[in-house]
Amino acid sequence: MESAAGWFQERCGADVEERNMQEQETTETAETAGRTAVENQGKEENQGNEETQETQGVTLKRNKYEMDMCSGSVLKKMLIYSLPLMFSGILQLLFNAADIVVVGRFAGDNSLAAVGSTGSLINLLTNLFIGLSVGANVLTAKYYGAKKSKLLTETVHTSMMLSIISGIFLTVVGVLGAHWILHLMNTPDEVLGLATVYLRIYFLGMPAMMVYNFGSAILRAVGDTRRPLYILAVAGVINVILNLIFVIAMKMDVAGVAAATSISQFISAGLIVRCMMQGQGSMRLRFKLLMIHWDILKRILRIGIPAGLSGILFSISNVFIQAAVNGFGNVVMAGNSAASNVEGFVYVAMNAFYQANLSFTSQNVGAGRYDRVNKILIWSLVCVTVTGVVLGNLVYLFGHPLLSIYSPSEAVIEAGIQRFAIICTTYALGGIMDTLVGALRGLGHSVLPMLVTMVGVCGLRLLWIGTGFRLAQFHTTTMLYMSYPVTWTLTSIVHIICYIVIMKKIMTGLRHQNKPEEA
Repeated sequence: MESAAGWFQERCGADVEERNMQEQETTETAETAGRTAVENQGKEENQGNEETQETQGVTLKRNKYEMDMCSGSVLKKMLIYSLPLMFSGILQLLFNAADIVVVGRFAGDNSLAAVGSTGSLINLLTNLFIGLSVGANVLTAKYYGAKKSKLLTETVHTSMMLSIISGIFLTVVGVLGAHWILHLMNTPDEVLGLATVYLRIYFLGMPAMMVYNFGSAILRAVGDTRRPLYILAVAGVINVILNLIFVIAMKMDVAGVAAATSISQFISAGLIVRCMMQGQGSMRLRFKLLMIHWDILKRILRIGIPAGLSGILFSISNVFIQAAVNGFGNVVMAGNSAASNVEGFVYVAMNAFYQANLSFTSQNVGAGRYDRVNKILIWSLVCVTVTGVVLGNLVYLFGHPLLSIYSPSEAVIEAGIQRFAIICTTYALGGIMDTLVGALRGLGHSVLPMLVTMVGVCGLRLLWIGTGFRLAQFHTTTMLYMSYPVTWTLTSIVHIICYIVIMKKIMTGLRHQNKPEEA
C-alpha cells in the first residue's frame, strides 16, 4: 500500500507541475472561483441566443448553436447537448455499418472478415491524434468559459493546423505500413490481401477525417452538437449511395467500400470547415490565421497526448484480442466483426455522456464554477448507466435479427451472439469508466487516467490473454470476452478514488484562497 500511495502522490505532483506551467491562467481562475459562483446565480435567467462581450480587446460572440454550460439545469442542458451527439455517433457508425453490410451481402465472408478485422488497427493508428482533439476540446471549452477571446482564437487556429499535419502523417504511415502491420496481427492469408487494399485506400482519407474530428471537437466545446449532426447526415447518405455503386454496380469489392468512406470523409471535412468559417467572433475560422501557436500547442499536447495514449492502450489490448479471435477462424472473425459493429451503436450512445461531461466540466472549470462539477458527474453517470443497461440488453435480446443484417450465415450469427452475451449485457460498466475519465480530463488531469488505463485495461487484458486464456480448458471466446467487464470494473473503481481525492484537494485549495477575502 505504501508504494501505491507513493505512486499516487508522485502523479499528483506531476499534475501540479503541469498546472504550474499555466500559472497565470490557473491563478486568475482560482481567485475568481468563489465570486463567480455567486455572480452566475443572478445571470441564469438572462441568457439569450446571442451575446457579445469584450475581453482582451477581442469580441467574444455566442450564436444560437452554442451553449452556456455554467448556469441553469445540468440535466436539461446535458440531454440537449448529448442527444445530437448520439445521433452523430450513429451516423458516423453508418459509414462502417454500410461497409460491413454491403460487403457481407455482395462480396462474401472473406471480404467481410477483411473489412471487420481492420477496425482495431485503424483505431490504434488514429487514437493518438484523435486524443489531441480532446486536448483542443478541453482548452477551447476552458477559454470559452473564462471568456478569454484572444486565447480562444489562437486555440481554434492552432487546432485546425494540427489536424492537417496529423492527417498527412497518418496517410503516409497507413499507406506504407498496412501490409506489414496486418501480417503482425496474424491476419489469415486469404484475408490479408483484401484487408491491405481496404486499409490503404481508407487511409487516403485521413487528412479529411482529422479535420472533421478536430473541427467537431471545437464546436462541441462550446455546446454546438447540432451542426456536426447535420454534416454527418449528408456525408452518411452519400457514403451509402457510393457503397452501392462501387460494390454492387462496379464490382470493386473492398476497394469500393474504402473509396466510398474516404470520399464521404472529405465531404464532411469540407462542410465542417465551411461551418467554422461562418462562425462569429473568436470562434470564426480564418485561413490567414492558420498557424501553430507554440504555447497553445503545448497546452493541447499536455492534455491530448495522455488522452491519445489512453486510446492507443485500449487499441493495443483490442489488437491482441483481435489476434486471439483470428485464431478461431474465419467464421468467428466474421461474427466478432458483425457483433462489434452492432455494439458500436450502444457505445456511441453512452459516449455522448462522456463528451458532455468533458465539455461541461471544462467550461465550468474555466468559469470557476467548481460548485457544479460534482453535479455534472452525477448526472452523467446516471444517464450513461441507464443508456448502457437498456440499449445493451436490447441488443442482446434482438441479437439474431440484428446480426442477420450483416450475414445470412447461422454460424456467423451464433458467433456474434456469444460476444453479445458477455459484452453487451455489461456495457454500462464501460460507459461508467469513460465518463469518469471525462471528469478527470475536464479538471485538467490527463496523465493520471492514462496511467490507470495502462494498468487497469491494457495491462490486465494482456495478462488475461497471456495466462488463463492459454490454458486448454479456458481457451474459448467466452473466456476471451470476459476480459472486458472485469477490466472495466476494476479501472472504474480506481478512477472513482482518483476523482474523490482530486476534488477534495481542489476544494480545500479554493477555501484557503477565499479565506483572506472573507476576513
